[in-house]
Amino acid sequence: MQKRALLDRWFPHPFVSFLIFVTWLMLSHSLDITDIFIAILLGIFVSRLVSPFIARTPHIHWFPAIKLFFVVLWDIVISNFRVAKMVLGPMDELHPKWYRVPLETEHEQVNTLLAMIITTTPGTVSAGIDQERGDILVHALSTDNAELDIQDIKNRYELPLLEIFDVKIAEGAAK
Repeated sequence: MQKRALLDRWFPHPFVSFLIFVTWLMLSHSLDITDIFIAILLGIFVSRLVSPFIARTPHIHWFPAIKLFFVVLWDIVISNFRVAKMVLGPMDELHPKWYRVPLETEHEQVNTLLAMIITTTPGTVSAGIDQERGDILVHALSTDNAELDIQDIKNRYELPLLEIFDVKIAEGAAK
């Protein structure tokens, strides 16, 4: 029990420590012992510094999270090529459109991450989460079928996010 308390004190948010560790090594472009040592120190101290600002770390399912990471990465790469082709092509072939993506839950992390994924994917920008209406306002650079885009967002991103955070949707709640 004492060993666990010591670990909790030094690593209050192990995932944050790990991300800081990996980020430092990627920024330094080195696996030198000095850089590894600095990454460990930063992982410990930055995590402890931000600890009061992190209310709680939600429990997540890692396999679907890793799977979603690669889906989003793939979509970002493919979308970059599509957007480049659209922007460099004739402007009269662009069909910009605003549409609303209905949310299945009020879960803060799910909805925030969904908005971030939409914004990160080239060609779409989430303009805001409307809690009262229960949707995200999205602008697409070009779309021929907004309903198809909405279903794509819900199936590719929202459903995996619900699985990652183990959010259950009531039968009548589906929009």
